[in-house]
Amino acid sequence: MPNLLDIRRRIRSVRNTRQITRAMQMVSAAKLRRAQDQAFAARPYAERLSGLLALVAGAELDPSVAPLAAALLARRPEQRVTLVVITADKGLAGAFNLNVFKAAQQAAAERASARIEYEVVGRKARDYYRRRGRTISAETIGLFTKSVDHGVARDIAARLMRRYAAGETDAVYSIGNEFRSVFRQQVNVRRLLPIATEAVAQPKAAAAPAAAAPIEPIFEPAADAVLAALLPRYVEIQLYRALLESFAGEQAARMNAMDTATKNAADLIDDLSLTMNRARQAAITKEIIEVVSGAAAAQTG
Repeated sequence: MPNLLDIRRRIRSVRNTRQITRAMQMVSAAKLRRAQDQAFAARPYAERLSGLLALVAGAELDPSVAPLAAALLARRPEQRVTLVVITADKGLAGAFNLNVFKAAQQAAAERASARIEYEVVGRKARDYYRRRGRTISAETIGLFTKSVDHGVARDIAARLMRRYAAGETDAVYSIGNEFRSVFRQQVNVRRLLPIATEAVAQPKAAAAPAAAAPIEPIFEPAADAVLAALLPRYVEIQLYRALLESFAGEQAARMNAMDTATKNAADLIDDLSLTMNRARQAAITKEIIEVVSGAAAAQTG
């Protein structure tokens, strides 16, 4: 039977742990509301931007006039691939980070013939690939402290586009969690570069009478100029949206993990309290037996 003092110390330790996990759950719940609103607000903008890009996808770009935009559409054999791995800066979020690493490992295995390098976002991804000796082209740490800074996302996107246009990489994929619900996050692997204009979702047209003729959009100054302006913006928004989705998913995963930990701590406290009561009863029973035995021995003597 364990010592009563040891059991009391363990109960006190578990209670302190429960207070910490409960506080972390409340903090994550508060951050989740703000992160969820930001992620939901970015989705319509990204979808409308994709729809607008689909309208001008057929325009021809002059490389001498729009060199960066033309380079973003150029396709090359994937001999050098950059994986943008988006994780959290902290742990205690269940399998949130582990699922991203598994997806990144599978993506790298599917491109085994290519030279893989990693652009990591989040301390967990940086530490994970540094310990394994992987090639890290750039790292971004501390982005998910409070909220996702759009300026940082713009800088990351600009760096990726600049490296792709310079021929330093042949393809760029983003790998991160997408927020689906409070209890579900899904890891997505999306190609950022080169931009596949034929894969961009067509805009949702409003309901119109069957006899109405399709409306042809008029672009000013021209469709190719609009396309040249949209392409860098499209990459930036897609990356920014991926960061927002990851941040919202991180808070949801941590909130659920801390809720489970708090409940497990409560169950453990109940079990330890029961064990302590049994040990105390056993000690009291032992003392009574010793007193009775001593009294009986004295009477006999």
